[in-house]
Amino acid sequence: MGQAALNLPLSAADFLAWDATQTTRHEFVRGEVFAMAGAGERHVTVALNVAIALRQHLAGTPCRTFITDMKLRVDAADAYFYPDVMVTCSPRDAEQSHVKSEPVLVVEVLSPATAAFDRGDKFAAYRGLPSLKEVLLVDPDLRRCDLFRRQALEAGEAWVLHPTAPGEGVELVSVGLQLAAEALWAEVPALAVRASPG
Repeated sequence: MGQAALNLPLSAADFLAWDATQTTRHEFVRGEVFAMAGAGERHVTVALNVAIALRQHLAGTPCRTFITDMKLRVDAADAYFYPDVMVTCSPRDAEQSHVKSEPVLVVEVLSPATAAFDRGDKFAAYRGLPSLKEVLLVDPDLRRCDLFRRQALEAGEAWVLHPTAPGEGVELVSVGLQLAAEALWAEVPALAVRASPG
């Protein structure tokens, strides 16, 4: 998440009206507005790889894949986010052209600037979405994923971590897709290793 773009608290409705006039993307959390920073090549390539695989896999179904510029409303957190990729199969979402609110899958590609927020407060907000079945956190620098899957328990529910080893693919049960490593990491540039001084 970037720096706060406005100092005054806004309502969600005020944010949507203001955001419609902006040329850059902003996220909204409980009255605060944050400008979105640009992403690097590894980040963009991984997000595109995931989105392409999902779109091809879900063709002909009611489910739709969205990337980067589609807002996600999280009522429980009074927030609007821009996930890197999300899938919704909801008839209600199908009727909304600018904002979705019932995803089954959310994917965030981590970067050094956003990883702590994506793993912390944003993931906590996402867990408040009743429709959500999985959250996939992809680390393009380490080439590994942390998949969190909602699991029903006798006393409620839990989010269970299914980590992958570096360079592996991932199984997305929420949409019935085995995302192979070759597809996930295709054309993702390797992280440049800096030589130590001296």
